[in-house]
Amino acid sequence: METSVFVMVIAAAALHAGWNALLKIGLDRFLTASLIQIGAGIVALIALPFVAVPHAAAWPWIILSALLHIGYNLFLSRAYQHGDLGQVYPISRGSSPLLVALLSILFLGEILPAGQWLGLSVLVGGIWLMAIRGGHGASSRGLLINALLTALFIAGYTLADASGARANGDPLSYSAWLFAANGLVAALVIIAQRGPAVVSALGPHWRAGLLGGAMSMLAYSIAIWAMTHAPVALVSALRETSVVFALLIGRLWLKESLPPLRAMACLIILAGVAMMKLA
Repeated sequence: METSVFVMVIAAAALHAGWNALLKIGLDRFLTASLIQIGAGIVALIALPFVAVPHAAAWPWIILSALLHIGYNLFLSRAYQHGDLGQVYPISRGSSPLLVALLSILFLGEILPAGQWLGLSVLVGGIWLMAIRGGHGASSRGLLINALLTALFIAGYTLADASGARANGDPLSYSAWLFAANGLVAALVIIAQRGPAVVSALGPHWRAGLLGGAMSMLAYSIAIWAMTHAPVALVSALRETSVVFALLIGRLWLKESLPPLRAMACLIILAGVAMMKLA
């Protein structure tokens, strides 16, 4: 991976952590995820006049990705019914890079060298370490099943978007239309599930939705661009360094505690990043 691509993906991870920090707005997780996707969709609509219409070969991937995002939101919200953010997030986000690495061998023919596999494994191990907290929910079967299914959907839409952006030849165009489609689908799904009254529940949070949506769109658009320049598995793994930035944001701005185990997990993640870059 070229240094410029590496730096951009790390910046995208920081943005990803930033918009996640905006989510403490008093809504349930499914509503919050839908709000962010709708906000990103509105931002994308503004961008559409300035980008090309995707090629025909890209549209099946855009549609597939939008459908996979529904499954992602569904199982993520179910996972949060069994555990908190500190457990669900590391298991779901930490498992997806391994799934992407394995599936990219089958579907994209991308095989990582041994050194990068080692670095990826160390990084994922560090993320999983963050989920070790003890308590009644730590070994919940429902938590584990739904978090791993969430990881599977993350891997699915990651591979779909990598394939779609590569087929389109223009990652910016692909990203804009993808987020517009995702926003529309998210709005339709949440209204169908919660009824038209849900609009009133989301209305007071429109500023957070737009800001978070813009940050989400920028972060993932960078990742999509990077996947046209580097192996998908590497980009996927580096994106998950967002957990480190999330902890730093929590410590520095939200005045949250940083337990020694999580501090050690951060160091392991950074070691994995260094191994992947140097391999």
